[in-house]
Amino acid sequence: MAHYPSPNVETDHIEPAPRRVRGLLNNAVIFDTTRAVYVWEWPPYPQYYIPYADIDRRYFVDENHEQALRRGTARRHGVRAGDVDRPGTAWLFGADALDGLDGMVRFDWKALDAWYEEDEEIFVHPRSPYSRVDALRSRRVVRIEIEGVVLAESSSPVMVFETGLPTRYYLDRTSIDFANLRPSDTETACPYKGRTTGYWTAVINGQRYPDLAWTYDFPTQQLAPIAGLIAFYNEKVDVFLDGVLQDRPRTHFS
Repeated sequence: MAHYPSPNVETDHIEPAPRRVRGLLNNAVIFDTTRAVYVWEWPPYPQYYIPYADIDRRYFVDENHEQALRRGTARRHGVRAGDVDRPGTAWLFGADALDGLDGMVRFDWKALDAWYEEDEEIFVHPRSPYSRVDALRSRRVVRIEIEGVVLAESSSPVMVFETGLPTRYYLDRTSIDFANLRPSDTETACPYKGRTTGYWTAVINGQRYPDLAWTYDFPTQQLAPIAGLIAFYNEKVDVFLDGVLQDRPRTHFS
């Protein structure tokens, strides 16, 4: 049993998205809409579906290929802006689609260079309206170990509680022992926190433990308390909270 809450949303659940959503490719605005809908293609988080009427047809390339998909018959399209071409990355749903999806387009997230909610860029996927992320300061003692080697210890962590994920413990850099850590070129992104600006691999007794710690130097405004702090994957290290070893979760998202 997980020791953290999970979002309780059924697959194919559809809801209106009460915000302006835009998608850009090669500096061109591919769509600009206030009529997008959330579609939960799987329970943890939704995808945006965009009204065909709100797409700039100059950049939308019909590939004349229909496919029978889970949510109905869809006509495959590509996206092209200038010399940037993303073929086979969008699907326009027809009359036999799930209720509410007729005339809606589903874009692959990576079909576009950037997605925006209102005037803020979002990453990876839309933020679920049924999820929340809280960054809370704490005086609980957190110790991070691998094979008995202490990598970090702090009595002033910022604890991040995100629906569907284990608690993450963000620690001041002065609490980290960098003797066993090596910088990594890895970069990831999170719809709630932004883009990472650093990753570290641990080397303990000659054994490498890749990409087990990360930082956001410039997180989203909502997660400002974690700026510059470092967190470790609970899944890859031993976490002691107030001296008690915590169970390792199975999930693996930063």
